[in-house]
Amino acid sequence: MNDRLKPVHASRSAAVKAGLDHPVIDTDVHVNDFAPVLEDYVAQYGGVKLVDALRKALGGRFVTRNGGGKDWYQQSAEERQFHRTLRAPWWARVTRNTYDLATYTLPALLHERLGEQGSDYSILFPNDVLSPAAAGSEYRQPLHRAINHFHADQYRPYADRLTPVAGIPLHTPQEGIEELEFAVKTLGLKVINIAGGVRRPIRAIAEKYPAKEHPEIAKQVGYIDFYGIDSEHDYDPFWAKVVELGVPVTTHYGSQGWTGRQSISNYMNNHIGHFADGSQAFAKALFFGGVTRRFPGLRVGLLEGGADWGSHVYTHLVDRWEKRNRHAVRNYDPAEADVELLASLFKQYGGDFVKGRTLDKATLLRDSLGISALPHSREPNESEIDDFALAGIEKVEDIRDRWVNNFYFGSEADDRTVAAAFNDKVNPLGTKINAIWSSDVGHWDVPEFTEPLAETWDLVQQGVISAADFKAFVFDNPHRFYTEANPRFFEGTEVGRKLGLKGTA
Repeated sequence: MNDRLKPVHASRSAAVKAGLDHPVIDTDVHVNDFAPVLEDYVAQYGGVKLVDALRKALGGRFVTRNGGGKDWYQQSAEERQFHRTLRAPWWARVTRNTYDLATYTLPALLHERLGEQGSDYSILFPNDVLSPAAAGSEYRQPLHRAINHFHADQYRPYADRLTPVAGIPLHTPQEGIEELEFAVKTLGLKVINIAGGVRRPIRAIAEKYPAKEHPEIAKQVGYIDFYGIDSEHDYDPFWAKVVELGVPVTTHYGSQGWTGRQSISNYMNNHIGHFADGSQAFAKALFFGGVTRRFPGLRVGLLEGGADWGSHVYTHLVDRWEKRNRHAVRNYDPAEADVELLASLFKQYGGDFVKGRTLDKATLLRDSLGISALPHSREPNESEIDDFALAGIEKVEDIRDRWVNNFYFGSEADDRTVAAAFNDKVNPLGTKINAIWSSDVGHWDVPEFTEPLAETWDLVQQGVISAADFKAFVFDNPHRFYTEANPRFFEGTEVGRKLGLKGTA
C-alpha cells in the first residue's frame, strides 16, 4: 500500500457512485495542516510569539497532566490514581496507509482522488481548526484568523469540489461576530465550525479561590456554557449574524472528561458516545433556550455523534412535553390534591394501616407524599413551571419544527444506527431525522479513504436502510442543510454543475 505511486481509480465506492443518478456530498473530511507553511501564515499575524502560542495550543490539545506537569505517559499507575489523570486519545490519524496520509495533507492530491472516493463535493475540517480555542485570550482571535486565512488560500484553487470550514471562537459573542465576518466577507469561507460550549469559572468559587492563586482549583471546578440557555452572555447577536450571512454552523463537540468519561486507563471507555453526549448538551441548550424558535433559519450540523441520538432526544422531548407541559404538570401540583377526599379514603381504608393514629389534615398531604416530595421553601410560580416556555412549545408540531428542522446529524458511513433517523414509524409525527453523510476520513476509524461510500451502500444491501434512505443520507439531506442556510452554496461547484445551477460552468 505504501509503495503505490499512482492513484488507483477503481474502488468499491467508485463502482457504487457509477450507478447513482445524484451527486454525493461528504460533510466531514479531516485534513492535516502542513506545519511549516501554516506557521508562515501565523508568523505574519503575530510573529514568533504567535507561532509559540500555536505550538503550545496544538501540543497540549490532547495532553492530560498532573500538577507537576507530567503527562499521562510520564506518570506511574499510582500517580494516575492519585491525580485522576484522564487517559486521552493516542494514534488518532492515518499513517500506515501513507498514500492516504499524503491525500489528507496535499490539497491537489485530495482534489484529484475525490472521484476515487465516490464524492462530488467535500466539506473539510482541518484537524487543528479549533485548537486556538485552547490558547490564551490574547492569542485566540489572531490564531483563528491566521489559520482560517491559511486554509482559505490552500483550498481556494479547488473550490469546485472542496471547501474548508472556518474555526470561530465563541468565548464572547463579539469575538465570534468579528471572526465570522472576517472569515466570510474577507476570506470567502462559507461554513463555520464552533466548539459546542465554553468552559467558564463558577463565580462564587472563583472569587473565593482566584485562579492565579489556586490554578488547580480553577482547572477542576467550572461549568460549561452551551450558549443557548443559562449563559451569562447574550449570543443572539451572533446567531443573527450567522443567519444574515447565510452560514451553516457545524460542531464536533465531545464530552471526554465529563462524568462517566473519566477513565484514567482506557481511552475507548471515554470515547464511545462522547460526541453524541457533547452535541446533545449543545443542541438541547439551543432548543430549550429558544434559539431555534427565534432563528428558524439557523442550520446546525452536529457531527461524528451519529443520528440515532437525534431521534432519541426528539422522541423524548415529545414524551416529556406531553407529561410536563404547563397544563399537564398541574397533575403533580400539591395544591391540586383534594385533602378532604384523601382524609375520607384514609378513614375508609386505613384504619389498620395507621394503627389508631389521629390524622391531621394540615399535614396529611405531606405525610402521604413524604418530605422529599415537598422540600422547597415555596412552590414555583407561574413563570417557573414551564420548562418549554423559552422554546415556545404549544403543540407537538412545534417540537418537530424547532428540533428536526434546525438540526442535522452527522453519521459515519458504516454506522448501522443511522436507521433510527429514517424510522418514521418510531419518530413522532412520522418524522425522519436529518442524517447527513459524514465519512470522517482522515481519522483512525476510517483506515481506507476509498471505502466509506461502499460501506454505506452495504447498509442498503443488508436491509438496514432503503435505497431512498441512502439518497437522503448522501445527497438530499446534506444538500438541504447547506442550501437552506445559503441558497447559492453550490454555485460554481461540481454539485452545482450536475444540478444545472446558473452561474456554474
